[in-house]
Amino acid sequence: MRRELVEQLVCPVTRDPLKLEIAREDENGDVLEGALVSERINFRYPIEDGIPNLLPPDMQRRAGESV
Repeated sequence: MRRELVEQLVCPVTRDPLKLEIAREDENGDVLEGALVSERINFRYPIEDGIPNLLPPDMQRRAGESV
């Protein structure tokens, strides 16, 4: 995920801006692993393999249960 994309993303629940947490990035500075954090609802939207998962919290929980 490109860092500049964060400026265009908002929390799907609150519509507040998200904060980027980086766990791993590539040689170009693109984020491979990390999270987008919604501070108001205290939820971390994961970034895995460079792809942010912006499903609302209740949908992420349901998706995780069916796996």
